[in-house]
Amino acid sequence: MLQEHAKIVQFVARAQEVTGRKKMQKMIYIAKKMNFPFAEKYELHMYGPYSEELTLRIEELCEMGFLAEECMDKGSYVQYKYNVTTEGSRFLETAHTPPETLGTCIDLMNGKSSRFLELVSTLLYFDHLEKDEQIAKVHIVKNKLNFTEEEMTAAFDFIEELQNYAIH
Repeated sequence: MLQEHAKIVQFVARAQEVTGRKKMQKMIYIAKKMNFPFAEKYELHMYGPYSEELTLRIEELCEMGFLAEECMDKGSYVQYKYNVTTEGSRFLETAHTPPETLGTCIDLMNGKSSRFLELVSTLLYFDHLEKDEQIAKVHIVKNKLNFTEEEMTAAFDFIEELQNYAIH
């Protein structure tokens, strides 16, 4: 019944913790683009691909006591950190086991910055286009971030690395 919720709790459990709402959004989106079975629908938003469904699921998981949301004041902004609670761990005992390669992808993504994951997820959002067109689109929709050629190359290399662990 709550399989989609369980997938999110498993994701956070595997990551051990996820720092930042934007980072969580991007990580789940990228995992979905690697063919892992996440059901949330995404649209292009201010910070790249965004899912209202995911936001609501995370709120529900916090209300149910399966995820803990810690609010950290960073001065000019607030950052959120997510962890699985004891109740969340018990809840996972009833869930299907995720593919092993998902853990590798989570580890790789969790080591990256939100800015980098925003670039990667936005490139993946336009993955139906040729590489040059993807880059052009990112420069249009993310012009204020001024992504460099090196960042673009690193993002494409990262996508290629993740595809080694994707479900085919």
